[in-house]
Amino acid sequence: MIIKPKVRGFICINAHPVGCAKNVENQIGYVKAQNQVEGGPKNVLVIGSSTGYGLASRIVSAFGSGANTVGIFFEKPASEKKTGSAGFYNAAAFDRLARASGLESWSINGDAFSDECKAQAIDLVKEKLGKVDLVVYSLAAPRRKDPKTGESYNSVLKPVAQSYTAKNLNTDTLKIGELTLDPASEEEIEATVKVMGGEDWEMWLDALAKADVLEQGCQTVAYTYLGEKLTWPIYGKATIGKAKEDLDRAASALTQKLSSIGGKAHVAVLKALVTQASSAIPIMPLYISLLYRVMKDEGTHEGCIEQIYRLFTEGLYSDTPRLDEVQRLRMDNLELRPETQAKIEALWPQVTEENLLELTDFKGYNEAFLQLFGFEYAGVDYEDDVSPLVEADFR
Repeated sequence: MIIKPKVRGFICINAHPVGCAKNVENQIGYVKAQNQVEGGPKNVLVIGSSTGYGLASRIVSAFGSGANTVGIFFEKPASEKKTGSAGFYNAAAFDRLARASGLESWSINGDAFSDECKAQAIDLVKEKLGKVDLVVYSLAAPRRKDPKTGESYNSVLKPVAQSYTAKNLNTDTLKIGELTLDPASEEEIEATVKVMGGEDWEMWLDALAKADVLEQGCQTVAYTYLGEKLTWPIYGKATIGKAKEDLDRAASALTQKLSSIGGKAHVAVLKALVTQASSAIPIMPLYISLLYRVMKDEGTHEGCIEQIYRLFTEGLYSDTPRLDEVQRLRMDNLELRPETQAKIEALWPQVTEENLLELTDFKGYNEAFLQLFGFEYAGVDYEDDVSPLVEADFR
């Protein structure tokens, strides 16, 4: 079939298998062109490894450090008439390219929140790797079923304590207006923390430790975003912010637990990028469009792969990591430079529907969004008749 993007609101409901493979190839090419990660990991488990920062973490581990990897994700395969999800194609391409380079690579397509998936991953690690020296936790899901109680929780994107009104860009119509969000209830806050907080991260590390598959000195890292003044009302002072606070709590608790094997848990603060998650968050499309404009002008813009390579070389495997007052690894330092934020804040009130394309990099935002699904890659002929079916050796 000839596959063209089908965008519905803040998501694309199809994906291009050749374009997704190109995405993975491009990221691998970037890492291969850099220096190897000195003292990097050798056996890595990535929980949430099929898109965004999780995929980049698997690529840097494998191609930047020669690591064998196990990746876990929950993705949709294709049928004869319907494409698979982008993450399915990304993971299939990664496995193929890693193995072709002599790297061991195994993937599990299942619900990472479940006890069954945890047990399956532990069995696979025992069989193939023995033990892991890095565990990356990069899950981004709107809902979670608690494996202990069977209760399901849905996250919400709402402010806390008071309503919030802000300028917002509708990426479908390119209309700019004001969006008001009512404050979350206590039940909604608690549910968001259950989905996006640190509980499942702790469950994973507890299960891995109990099974004795954590190497001496094993590190684990979970990803977060904090932002600055423009995004604080929807991040730091909102339901997402409460979940992020719980990640900090979990990191501290896990570091204590891992101390017996000389290990440590980190929260890594990364920069704002176009992801399937961020595109759904109010104000973020406009903020990211401005951020891309300013950072590209400054020559400081980074994508997922550049951020994660820097996390490994300047954070996880550095003798002098950049830490904040609560011991988070800060990789958002370029985004948060005062001069960068000042330029964004100055442009923010000036943006209108008429000057959107002039004052922002919405074109770059939109291209990055479509690239999440395998579209808009140079070197891919999107007029080609391709099969949506891609062979994958997932468990």
